[in-house]
Amino acid sequence: MLNIPEFRDGRSFAPHSVETFRLYSDAVSSVAALKRAGFLVIVATNQPDAGAGHVAREAVEAMHMRLRSEIAIDDLEVCYETREQSSDRRKPGIGMLRSAAAKWGIDLSRSFMVGDRASDIECALNAGCTGIFIDLGYTELLPVGQAVTVQSLGAATNWILRNAASKLQVQYERREEILLAK
Repeated sequence: MLNIPEFRDGRSFAPHSVETFRLYSDAVSSVAALKRAGFLVIVATNQPDAGAGHVAREAVEAMHMRLRSEIAIDDLEVCYETREQSSDRRKPGIGMLRSAAAKWGIDLSRSFMVGDRASDIECALNAGCTGIFIDLGYTELLPVGQAVTVQSLGAATNWILRNAASKLQVQYERREEILLAK
């Protein structure tokens, strides 16, 4: 939810090159606001085009390097598997979230996952996270079970900051985490 997808026939696709990789205008400020509030920000992304050989894995890695250089994310979990190769790492499976939780000491039940696909919200719910859906008007299946539907990362950030305040006051010693689906 940090970079702008390419749209074809009402569906979104990951960019195929560093040249077409662009961030949403509110991405840097949204992540910065979450970081100031004490959140970890971890990206979990399915990259099946690279797994299927339609995009060079090196191109995806170059885009991720650019993302890390422009936005203060804490970590990035990637799944290159296609639907046919699918394992628990590919969303809606929770393998990437489990991996991040183990690495960072994250309590997934106290975490938020922001995404723009039904599989992101299904992953959040499967992992026990609070799901936040950013509705970009795709023509694909809409999710169910999310805590809120918003129109932008900035709106998702504002919702998180408002709704996490009581948790942060009650258990200040434990950071909450944000998992951004891409």
